[in-house]
Amino acid sequence: MTDASQHDGDNNLAEVFGESVRSERFNRWLNRRMPPANSITLNQRKVFILPTKQGLIFALLVSAMVMAGINYQNSLVFALAFLLASLFMVAMLHTYRNLSGLTLVAGSTRPAFADEEAEFTIVLKRLGDRTYESLQLGWNPGFMGNANLIEDEEARVRLFVKAKRRGRYNPGRFLLQTFYPLGLFRAWSWIDLDMHTIVYPRPIAGGEIPSTTATSHEEGELILRDGAEDFYGLREYQPGDAIRHIAWRAYARSETLMTKQFAAYADRRVWLEWDHFPGMDRESRLSRLCYWVLQLNSRNDEYGLRLPGVEVQPGRGEAHRDAVLKTLALFEID
Repeated sequence: MTDASQHDGDNNLAEVFGESVRSERFNRWLNRRMPPANSITLNQRKVFILPTKQGLIFALLVSAMVMAGINYQNSLVFALAFLLASLFMVAMLHTYRNLSGLTLVAGSTRPAFADEEAEFTIVLKRLGDRTYESLQLGWNPGFMGNANLIEDEEARVRLFVKAKRRGRYNPGRFLLQTFYPLGLFRAWSWIDLDMHTIVYPRPIAGGEIPSTTATSHEEGELILRDGAEDFYGLREYQPGDAIRHIAWRAYARSETLMTKQFAAYADRRVWLEWDHFPGMDRESRLSRLCYWVLQLNSRNDEYGLRLPGVEVQPGRGEAHRDAVLKTLALFEID
């Protein structure tokens, strides 16, 4: 994990769980207790549970009923208080059980551009006949994903988190919680499935795309051009042809006016180069090159990339676009 990825993950965690999560000691303790892994099965060491605000009010109400029963020596009040206390304890067990034994597996990821949301897929699996209801998970407490495992053996949940900078991105730990069945308790866990994705530079319009350049016949496409220097062949004279292009020797042999044709080879491939943006900083250059890549890909043009110490040969198609964007994303990142 890079320093940038770790920093982003810590910030997301802090936004969800408060300022105390910024403590390095807390993070070390959490990593020892629940180290990052691609597959995690929840047990008593990985599930935390506490009463909610409603649960605390409920407990205070039961305590007040017990005090009232003692004061008034009313057996009906005692019976109701003990019934509610039993319900409180059963709710605690069911809330814990709604996470215990659940397996979470890292799924697919989808790259994103900087300042946009990256997509991560989390796979939830259950064992045997156990069911899980009203599960909430995500990095952003305002946009949590929901899942239920009642009839299906597994569920896939797509989660989104904003990626702030280019490079390899690990969003860090996400929150998994449940209030099922009565909302009196909240059971939760902090899960790190060690997931990464690629964040491309933010595309910024970079002006006109560079034109094609002349090259050899091995790489280019033949184009007839009057101003070229390479002789291509002869054709019959047509009115308006330049007199200097008339083949007089051929005319002397055949008494037929012929015109010389000249051609050049033009490279239809576009090279996107670092030096197209002199004076700009690194991120500004990468953002503009990223924009050009998207434009050329939409036109299905053939293009290559040249960065200091890095070169991607020309090509076209979605796979080539992804390779070029990945090169831009990881350029000069440890």
